Amino acid sequence: MRLQLLVPSLIALVFLFVIQSAAAASGSPDAARVIEVTAKKYEFSPSPIRVKQGTKVQLKITATDHVHGFRIATTSEGGDANGKPGLVLASGEGCNRIERGQTATIEFVAQTPGTYTFKCCVHCGWRHRSMHGELIVEP
Repeated sequence: MRLQLLVPSLIALVFLFVIQSAAAASGSPDAARVIEVTAKKYEFSPSPIRVKQGTKVQLKITATDHVHGFRIATTSEGGDANGKPGLVLASGEGCNRIERGQTATIEFVAQTPGTYTFKCCVHCGWRHRSMHGELIVEP
């Protein structure tokens, strides 16, 4: 008699496990797309970075050689600077300082298609001004 009660419970548990595993593998709508980025003498890699509109993004930026910074525009090139931002940052706008060997996480939702520039905002050497990249939000 106990075995007859135990079998349906075990089947239900296995079924629940399979459903949860499938949902985790497909990614939940709240899950962020994680993109590893390196900051090293005068370049960010990869660049450009491409994401789909509506994606929640986490840029994990590692400074490999010395201190760098990261600042991204929240309005696209050619976009209305006084309008609604196309990138909605989880933390405030501004310069994110990244110490050598450390990683900073920048999280945002890519709401509006367009090209967004990012740059190093901590003086890192004589070609500091050339250290920039692009994030392209595709429809």
